[in-house]
Amino acid sequence: MMKAVIITEPGGPEVLEVHDVEMPQLGELEVLVEVKAAGVNRPDVFQRKGNYPAPAGVDPRIPGLEIAGTIVAKGKDVVDWHIGDRVCALVAGGGYAAYAKVYQGHCLPIPDHLDFAEAASLPETVFTVWDNVFRRGKLQAGEHFLVHGGAGGIGSTAIQLGALFGAAVYTTVSSPEKAAFCESLGAIKAINYKNEDFQEQLMPLGIDVILDSIGGSYFEKNINLLSPEGRLVYINAMERAKVELNLLKLMQKRIVLTGSTLRARDREFKQTLRDDIWSQVWPKLSAGEFKPTIYRILPFAEASEAHRMMEDSSLLGKIVLSF
Repeated sequence: MMKAVIITEPGGPEVLEVHDVEMPQLGELEVLVEVKAAGVNRPDVFQRKGNYPAPAGVDPRIPGLEIAGTIVAKGKDVVDWHIGDRVCALVAGGGYAAYAKVYQGHCLPIPDHLDFAEAASLPETVFTVWDNVFRRGKLQAGEHFLVHGGAGGIGSTAIQLGALFGAAVYTTVSSPEKAAFCESLGAIKAINYKNEDFQEQLMPLGIDVILDSIGGSYFEKNINLLSPEGRLVYINAMERAKVELNLLKLMQKRIVLTGSTLRARDREFKQTLRDDIWSQVWPKLSAGEFKPTIYRILPFAEASEAHRMMEDSSLLGKIVLSF
């Protein structure tokens, strides 16, 4: 048996409780990680509320999409990793637990200068940003890139990576503190949407790629802002999912409209994504050019407080649970 944070029933943060549960059973190509830290992400909140069901083969009671720790056992066909290796990993669920099983192709080595909490803050956001911004959005050096909600985990990662790979990055935020935080990460300008119109501010520039998790009223403004051949990428629709589209604008500008979710993708897709990240992003991480942004580290028994903080939307970077 092991300790895990479980969702006792759909509801508010208070439904998260620490219980004893059975240890994961390893497959032939999986490793068992003794979890030292687990990242907290907005999909965990959706799962807790009953709005984001876990995929087949994942314990639906235990949230958590990213972990860091030490490999303590491995399946008989695992060749990529060894017992004692420090790894961080993307998981489809089960991260809020003392132990987690991970497919070998979804692990990444933890650079020596990072601790477990820093490493645990990376996989979900880096996988999401690399797939959506660089593979689907095809962001190139010299292009103008707009990140909505730049102060959170996804946003802060997108700003850093966009700037590191040569784009001019802009973002929207809700406070002066968040604006300063985003600009410290490499954003050229952070626009406070509470007192500025981001479309008016950025229209003279033209934007090549937009990463949006808001939807709703942002959609038409995004379309208006995009330059010819622009790419609009959706990873959520927190305001509203149904929008109206003027198809003439789409055709006249030759806009690419795309989006994705990561959790339910097959393990081969996630491994190719891991391979890209290992070769393209991990050297920058190891060199200290790309840095984890930790807002708070809480003991795993305080997962309910972590979720309250996530829903409060005042965070600057990532929240991490320690084990």
